[in-house]
Amino acid sequence: MQLIKKQLEEKAKNIKLLILDVDGVMTDGSIILDNEGNELKRFHVRDGHGLKMLQKAGIKIAIITGRKSDVVDRRAAELGITEVYQKIFKKSVVYEELIKKYGLSNENIAFMGDDIVDVELFKRAALTAAPADADEEAKKYAHIITKKNGGRGAVREFTDLLLKESGLWEKVSKEFLG
Repeated sequence: MQLIKKQLEEKAKNIKLLILDVDGVMTDGSIILDNEGNELKRFHVRDGHGLKMLQKAGIKIAIITGRKSDVVDRRAAELGITEVYQKIFKKSVVYEELIKKYGLSNENIAFMGDDIVDVELFKRAALTAAPADADEEAKKYAHIITKKNGGRGAVREFTDLLLKESGLWEKVSKEFLG
């Protein structure tokens, strides 16, 4: 389902909202449980910075995940992501709510997921990505397969691509690059 560069540019220019799964996308998919009942997840700092740059460019971020974890709320708060939906088993319901809330259409949505439960959103969003280590079934539906694995820079790879292909890279990178 790979896109040619011209298609990629056209789709990227219309993106107003990026929706992310968590486990296997923002994290490496590991779930660490300690003896006190705490759940730990590892997030990649550069993924977070990529999300902040998207926000600076005016693109909204939402998280939709099937699991419930306090650490996801904490990471989202650190990144200024207010649209956080956890323990969602039918992600398309929240997807529809977000489209209505922000007056968007499928053409305005980018999505990154990693498993078969994400296929429904892969089929609807205009521009989709899966990490290199995503489930094979999910990869069949993604427009882009990142070179990096989930939780290891895959989100940053996708956010950089969105910014560059939409023409927004210069706007958000100039303060860093001069």
